[in-house]
Amino acid sequence: MAPKPSPLLVPLFCERCGTEFEPSHRRCADCRAAPTRDWLQAMSLAMLLAAIIGNSAVACWVLPRLEHARRGAELFRAWRWCDVQAATYGWAPIVAALLTWHFSVWRRAKLREKRAKFKRWLAKKVLVFVAAAAAAPLLPWWLPVGAPPHEFWTILARLRVPAAVCAWGAVAFVLALLCAHRGTRDALLGHGKVLSLVSLGILCAVLAATLVGWSLA
Repeated sequence: MAPKPSPLLVPLFCERCGTEFEPSHRRCADCRAAPTRDWLQAMSLAMLLAAIIGNSAVACWVLPRLEHARRGAELFRAWRWCDVQAATYGWAPIVAALLTWHFSVWRRAKLREKRAKFKRWLAKKVLVFVAAAAAAPLLPWWLPVGAPPHEFWTILARLRVPAAVCAWGAVAFVLALLCAHRGTRDALLGHGKVLSLVSLGILCAVLAATLVGWSLA
C-alpha cells in the first residue's frame, strides 16, 4: 500500500482548466484563475477576525456597564470573566496545537526551498520559546527548559508590557508566517469549508449573545 502523501506536498490543479501549478503561484498560468479555497480561507479568517473584534469591543465598553443591571447581571459577569480568561490564557492551547501540528505534519514534510526550511525553523523556535516561558514557573529550577533569561523579564517590566501581549504577538507572528505560504496554509486551515462554518458560527454566537444582552439590559 502506497504511503499517503504529506498535505504540504499534494499537487494543486486549477479548478477551471485542470492545469497543475506550483503552490507558490497564486493563480493558474493558463487561465489566470484563483483557487476557490483561497477565497474561502480569506472570508473565513475575516469573519473570525470580525467576531474577535466585536467581542472585544463589547467586553471593553458594554459589559462593564451591564454588570450591575437588574436582569442578567450574572450572565454579563460570566461573559466578561470568560473574555478575560481567554485574553490572558487563550494563547496556550493555540501554542500547544501548533506545536503538535509542527511535529506531526510539518516536521515530516520534505521541504526543498531554503526559505520554507527557515520558516519551519523560525516558527519552531518562537513556539518553543513561548511554551518554555509559560512552563518555566511550573517546573523545578534545576530542570533546563530553555526559558528566557531574567533580563528578558526585566526589560518587559520596564516597558510595562504584559506577558500575555507578548505571547499573543508571538502566536500572531507564527500564524502569519504559516498562512503566508499556500502549502502550510492549506495543511493548517484545510480547504476553507470547515473553517468557514466555524467562523460563521462564532460570529453568529457573538451577535446573538450581544442581542440577548441588550434585551436584558
